[in-house]
Amino acid sequence: MDLNRLRVLAAVAREGSVTRAAEALHYSQPAISHHLGRLETEVGIPLLQRAGRGVRLTEAGRILAERADEILGRVRSAEAEVAAYAGLRAGRVRLATFPSALATVVPRVAARLLASHPELELALTECEPPEAITALRSGDVDVALVFEHDEPRPSGADMTATALFDEPIYLVTPRGRALGGRLPDSPRRPSGGRDEVRASGPLARYAAERWIAGCQRCRAHLLAICERDGFVPHIAFETDDYVATQALVAAGMGVTTLPGLALLANRNAQVDIERIPHDRRRILAFTYGRPPAPLPVQTFLDLLRTTVTPPTWPESQPTSATSMPS
Repeated sequence: MDLNRLRVLAAVAREGSVTRAAEALHYSQPAISHHLGRLETEVGIPLLQRAGRGVRLTEAGRILAERADEILGRVRSAEAEVAAYAGLRAGRVRLATFPSALATVVPRVAARLLASHPELELALTECEPPEAITALRSGDVDVALVFEHDEPRPSGADMTATALFDEPIYLVTPRGRALGGRLPDSPRRPSGGRDEVRASGPLARYAAERWIAGCQRCRAHLLAICERDGFVPHIAFETDDYVATQALVAAGMGVTTLPGLALLANRNAQVDIERIPHDRRRILAFTYGRPPAPLPVQTFLDLLRTTVTPPTWPESQPTSATSMPS
């Protein structure tokens, strides 16, 4: 398939019409129609269909348009890699990573990389794992540093995963409150209800409290582990800012769970933590394609594997007092 025709199809999908695609690409409308017709001949199946006075993509057209963005992104990356292949002097590594890793493990790797290869350009982008994987597949980044709980791993033969370490998950509660103590104005569950009968486990001690949830994937994991302990948490607040989360807990506004890297990045002195048995999330680095990676990216991956070892995780500090400090 001709790359220029793929570029035209992607523009039609993105702009929503042949007219706007022609304007975006600085083509005439007949030229757009010509490229689309030739592309349909190449693939042997209709890619567009009439819709009133305009056109819309068929299902096959939609699938090909999505792949076209990936293909064109990889071509741009390949052009940059070939330009830098003579050595690392013109090399560049673009990393997408989540906030707590950016605040903990990434600075050490970045410092080692730039110290040993000062000619390399390192670009950092902060984003959650789904967005990082999308950026990797579209060619906008070279490495996606992500976490995963028990959800299915991103699939496809187009990526290579490098496992780094497992990260524990902690229960975070206000400092000085006895385990199982109620927070002010917490919603009470009906006496003798199903949750009261079934709830058991470390999180069940706080089944009646307000809970603070994080990003969408972290919220899903929180719901899953609470369900494992036999209750449905009352989620009163949502924020993916782990500094704000701990501040809310410290103020007595609820309890939460946080991963180890978030607590290494910032630890509020007014919260207690307790490691949740048998709970973790995995830290992985994804690259596009099969190994070996392009020279600058492979250099970064090698440093990542040797530099990023399992940290010394915070010790559990379960609460022991019976009331919050004034």
